[in-house]
Amino acid sequence: MNINDLSDNPGARKTRKRVGRGIGSGLGKTAGRGMKGQKSRSGVAIKGFEGGQMPIYRRLPKRGFNKPNPARLQELTLGRLQAAIDSGKLDAGSTINEDTLVSSGVVRRKLDGVRLLGTGSITSKVTLEVTSATRGAVSAVEGAGGSVSVSVGPKEKAPRNDKAASYSEPEPSDDE
Repeated sequence: MNINDLSDNPGARKTRKRVGRGIGSGLGKTAGRGMKGQKSRSGVAIKGFEGGQMPIYRRLPKRGFNKPNPARLQELTLGRLQAAIDSGKLDAGSTINEDTLVSSGVVRRKLDGVRLLGTGSITSKVTLEVTSATRGAVSAVEGAGGSVSVSVGPKEKAPRNDKAASYSEPEPSDDE
């Protein structure tokens, strides 16, 4: 192989679309913009414009919050873990941690950590060390005789604030 034999994969490089370069180019005359009108001109910004009416994105109230830097966890299912053990990629007898999962090729990269999901089933007795795990996944691994240690535990369900149960009639006073 020589350096002059190197090339990109087919379709990796596309030529830039040059509009308005004559009728033979297929994008001449109107340059793919159709006929007349405001949208065929340059400098148009009417994405949310509703003809003078208050736009829907301004009529609806603001709700919710998006975290600017959420933890990105790599997902690992029980079924995939069991398949890796059956194929010999992982040794069920030793402790399986995130670095072991990456080096064996079970997960591609660990991102901010690995989250164990309860999809599928597991039959091997394994000892896992992961960042996070669902309650179902932990109970399935413990049911197979293994153990899971997590650095970020599963979220506990908050006690339900039932207004109907907490409401009681005021007791009559003795003064009446």
